Amino acid sequence: MTSPPFIRCRGLTRIYRKGRIEVTPLDRLDLDVPEGEFLALMGPSGSGKTTLLNLISGIDRPTSGELVVGGEDLASLSRGRLTRWRAERCGYIFQLYHLVPILSAFENVELPLLLRKGLTRADRRHRVAAALDRVGLSDRATHRPAELSGGQEQRVAIARALVADPPLLVADEPTGDLDRESADQILALLRTLSSEHGKTIVMVTHDAKAAESAGRILHLEKGRLVESAVATPA
Repeated sequence: MTSPPFIRCRGLTRIYRKGRIEVTPLDRLDLDVPEGEFLALMGPSGSGKTTLLNLISGIDRPTSGELVVGGEDLASLSRGRLTRWRAERCGYIFQLYHLVPILSAFENVELPLLLRKGLTRADRRHRVAAALDRVGLSDRATHRPAELSGGQEQRVAIARALVADPPLLVADEPTGDLDRESADQILALLRTLSSEHGKTIVMVTHDAKAAESAGRILHLEKGRLVESAVATPA
């Protein structure tokens, strides 16, 4: 018996209204993403890539259509339940890291756990240490962002996304601000998180080489899927 997809979208539509003008970044999109897949989304600016990320991560809500992620119908969740779901089930990796400059790497990674009830200080320290170890930055725990390279800052951001051990990671241009060597290290880390740790990863990128690190590449244009390809990781 085939397992249901981890992400299931049917007729997924998002419409933004600006006065009398309607903008439709996603238009009746159908998509299945199996558990543990590393998926890359490509397409021109305005094609709906980031809108799709925001929907499947629970940051935004669809105007219409079906959206089930990890067995949860996100469109039906209350705002409070959606916030809890997002904190526990999804890690978001940004292009520009969004680290707090005055905090150490350890403290930046710890931030999401401060919102979780029932965790002791020892629990938090253990989880943060494990997340930093997973991204190879145990020796940089006390360093602030200004004392880290761009690649190291992004790894801190990935550790922060991982610290609650969510099954889903979404990444919006995670290598867009990095040199090629640092980008390759981040992509290798994402592949490992998918293949060895079972994380489902959806990554938006404009970089064809970065997309090739994923297991599958989808192309969006005007809110619809126009092409699908199996990637050949480097």
